[in-house]
Amino acid sequence: MGQVSHLYDLFQPKHYQIYLDINREKKTFTGVTKISGNASQKEIALHQKFLNILDVKVNGNSTDFKFDDSSETVSFNVPNTGDLDLEVSYSAKLTDSMMGIYPSYYEVDGVKKQLIGTQFETTFARQAFPSIDEPVAKATFDLAIKFDEHEGETVLSNMPEVKTENGVHYFDTTVRMSTYLVAFAFGELQSKLTETKSGVKIGVFSTKAHAEKELDFALDIAKRSIEFYEDYYQTPYPLPHSWQLALPDFSAGAMENWGLVTYREAYLLLNPDNTSLDTKRIVATVIAHELAHQWFGDLVTMKWWDDLWLNESFANMMEYVAIDALQPDWNIWELFQTSEAPQALQRDATDGVQSVHVEVKDPAEIDSLFDPAIVYAKGSRLLVMVRALIGDDALRSGLKAYFKSHKYNNAVGSDLWKALGEASNLDIGSIMNSWLEQPGYPVLNVNVKNGHLVIEQNQFFIGEGKDVDRLWQVPLHADFAQAPKLLTQKELDLGDYQELRKAADKPLRFNVGNTSHVVVNYAPELLEDILVNSQNLTHIDKLQLFQDLRLLADSGLASYSKVIPLLKEFSNSDSAIVNETLYSIVNNLKFFVTPDSTDETNLKKFVNTLSADQVQRLSWLPKDTDSNDDQLVRPLVLSAALYAENPSAESEAHEIFTQNQDKLLSLSSDIRALVLQNEVKNYNSSQLFESLLEDYRKTSDSSYKQDILFALTSTKDADQIQQIVSYFEDADTIKPQDLRTWYFRTLSNNLGEQAAWNWIRNEWQWLEDTVGGDMEFTSYITVTARTLHTEQRLAEFKEFFEPKLNTPGLTREIVMDTKVIESRIAMIERERDHVNAAISDILN
Repeated sequence: MGQVSHLYDLFQPKHYQIYLDINREKKTFTGVTKISGNASQKEIALHQKFLNILDVKVNGNSTDFKFDDSSETVSFNVPNTGDLDLEVSYSAKLTDSMMGIYPSYYEVDGVKKQLIGTQFETTFARQAFPSIDEPVAKATFDLAIKFDEHEGETVLSNMPEVKTENGVHYFDTTVRMSTYLVAFAFGELQSKLTETKSGVKIGVFSTKAHAEKELDFALDIAKRSIEFYEDYYQTPYPLPHSWQLALPDFSAGAMENWGLVTYREAYLLLNPDNTSLDTKRIVATVIAHELAHQWFGDLVTMKWWDDLWLNESFANMMEYVAIDALQPDWNIWELFQTSEAPQALQRDATDGVQSVHVEVKDPAEIDSLFDPAIVYAKGSRLLVMVRALIGDDALRSGLKAYFKSHKYNNAVGSDLWKALGEASNLDIGSIMNSWLEQPGYPVLNVNVKNGHLVIEQNQFFIGEGKDVDRLWQVPLHADFAQAPKLLTQKELDLGDYQELRKAADKPLRFNVGNTSHVVVNYAPELLEDILVNSQNLTHIDKLQLFQDLRLLADSGLASYSKVIPLLKEFSNSDSAIVNETLYSIVNNLKFFVTPDSTDETNLKKFVNTLSADQVQRLSWLPKDTDSNDDQLVRPLVLSAALYAENPSAESEAHEIFTQNQDKLLSLSSDIRALVLQNEVKNYNSSQLFESLLEDYRKTSDSSYKQDILFALTSTKDADQIQQIVSYFEDADTIKPQDLRTWYFRTLSNNLGEQAAWNWIRNEWQWLEDTVGGDMEFTSYITVTARTLHTEQRLAEFKEFFEPKLNTPGLTREIVMDTKVIESRIAMIERERDHVNAAISDILN
């Protein structure tokens, strides 16, 4: 692994003039890029990848140049240091990898069409134009695009179009920005436009495969998000417009290109007449996330990718801050508690996990940094912790100062902590360094020793882990006044337990509100005190109790058998977050039973007892009187009833399908996936399977697509499973952007596991060729490890992946996921008998 050398040290660009002539039919383009800047040495280099460079001119004179494909550069000599003008002429190909400049494919009324778009993060701008393709190398850009244009097409970029001459579209000069944020797109588009209070033009764009009304929700959220951020940051949005563009093919969820944000269609467009609250919350938070980046990431950018968390962690937190302000009735922080928090806690407990701040020595590692559980989920959880520690006023004041000091430039983590520290009068840097620079997190062991309440921190591991005496500065958030704000040492004696308990007049608890990135392990008598008083627990308290007990059981510090009675006790809660956490534990219990065994029968009976009253309370069909929680709980308990093979639930779902089989798209999105799944599992036919598959190919409704995927991958038919796997490499049926979900869902089906597992091992090279440069490529290993749970599968996993350990970008994921499978197997072996006995006891 080599040390990173930065081309910016050799040449500092100030301004780019980029001309591109794109031929969609031939899938080629030619370009001329002019760069003015400062040379620090007489031999300089530019990034390029897959560019056929025809000529390099320095101050108007052609010069010799040489390629280095390993470093993705073209280098050449210049006559002097100081100011220079470069001009590079080249040709290249459009890709089908969803990186660089690439076509998205779609159909309108059976006619195949394409939309050209871009994806330049992390290091793909160099596939479109030669540049210093590093975040620190900010410059201004003039973009001019010509293409094989026909009437009715729209061209978009970061800035407004200023003129068209001889078929060339010229765009206004950008503000100072990084190369990876440059973007453009063109094709047959429709749009909805509005304007913020401050005059920023807001637009949502999509292909005409979608109904116009599908743009309305995003337009409203985008407008109000920009207005919210301008007020919250006390810093104006610096561009004249903010376009949101849905691309039919898109590898990530969305991308924060400055002024032209691109999205996967499923994360921007929705049918306002029939979309679940859950989907609305997800789409809204994605939009708010990307627009948070317009300041945090775009206006101020990390200097290098090791500070990626500066971009992503912050945007991940701010999406919740924004949507909480825009839609307070959604209780969006509850979504944070059921998605970001458990994802971070699970991943971060495996020994070998990356820290939030990671040194990058090899550019090939950059894409692997985008670990959603760490850089996004854990990072945002740590920032929520900071917010809870310093308060919202200090946060806003610190951010305003941060943007003022660094706008149009770059920053490192210490710059943020300096600004927040000055605003809060706290040494935020020293507190946060213990969290950002170290992997993992502590378990707070709370005991009564010699009559005293004692709290001790140790690193928490699921599976084997090497404790190297790491210490964290832990915000305790205790519910009694005698506890300090921060735990900074290994062990702390808080005083006489009985006196503390009497003074508090309630059970003594830590991490109230679940904002600190820790697990709390109470001694049995302390936990019993909490449980005896469970009627006083809030929904968040109950979620946290389940969360901690599940993690402690995964680690071997507690037993699932102790959690099972609590599932029954809290099963009739009307809270969505309590139910979501409860049923996530139920899903874990499935690891302890083998298919078609007595244990599985008992588990299904138990799940039926958990869900029966809720199913009766809520019924299948949504009602006008449903609360937000009811809307979110209904699919959870109905899914549980179907897993339990509840006869009335199955027959009612079948009846709903029968009544709506000619209008499935209009069936309530709250229950449609479950109705379809029930039909495929219990009333299947080749006609049904083919009909749903054809609907999947044709529909432009992303929600309906997901529901069909969910249903088809649940089939019990071996031939249909093989048919699904045969479509994994058929882009006309399964787009590469959706393949991971198809693969994971098939792998998760007991009857489909072998076929999916065979496929990924047999077709790994095809997969690598198709999506290998994508920042989500390693997640195929992650989702595989999430499912496998036997010694045989562990041996097969090692046999296949260990030879790939030295592949840049894959090493950490393979090591981590091997440990994940090992720890799951150990947990199953350790807990199986206890779990099944506890379930049997409850049933009897």
